Amino acid sequence: MASLSGKVAIVTGSSRGIGRAIAEKLGRDGANVVVTYAGNQAKAAEVVQKIASFGSRASAVGVDIRKLEDVKSLFEKATAQFGKVDILINNAAGVNVFKPTAEMTEDEYNSMFDITRGVYFALQQAAHHLADNGRIVSISTSGTTMAISGGGAYAASKAAIEHFSTALAKELGARGITVNTVSPGVTETDGLVLEPEQVNQMIAQTPLGRLGQPADIADAVALLVSDHARWITGQSIRANGGIV
Repeated sequence: MASLSGKVAIVTGSSRGIGRAIAEKLGRDGANVVVTYAGNQAKAAEVVQKIASFGSRASAVGVDIRKLEDVKSLFEKATAQFGKVDILINNAAGVNVFKPTAEMTEDEYNSMFDITRGVYFALQQAAHHLADNGRIVSISTSGTTMAISGGGAYAASKAAIEHFSTALAKELGARGITVNTVSPGVTETDGLVLEPEQVNQMIAQTPLGRLGQPADIADAVALLVSDHARWITGQSIRANGGIV
């Protein structure tokens, strides 16, 4: 029997990149998966088809994580289709802006913290809807523990998610629900905007000697939602090859 057989997972922002790798990994492990997308329905359909090839069920739902009504509807649709929700993976992200504090615009700042607010209310919905002994994992960044020039607003928007999660872990512990975050380092996706020289510098600073891959993050998430991690909660796991 697959390790997640009978479980139902929501993975936000899962039409591509890390989110897609997570959704497909959970489907491969036996979970039925709700794939969410912000704009690329065709890519989300590909993920659904891939999960179906593993013998699991999946559906695609368009969601703007910044809108509370969309977040509420997401959980309602998942429950209506699959009967329950056991796992929430908060992966949806916007455009990450790296600028000196003196140059950051209000709109750029808000664009990142609007996503953070959406994650908070997704956690709230999970608190209402998740089955007992459920699992919540939110994707953060290893940058929350580093002082990076131009990264103050971005890192703070992710650090807030880590604090949301540690508080919720205490609130939901009595129900057997674990709440953790996974903090990737630099990961090779189509959203990676570093110049080749910067990529080489990051690799040189990484003890394991390469960039992260989406599958590296997906495997860490899969561990946390499995029964093997039943005693791990309120933690931020750095999946970054040892760079920090």
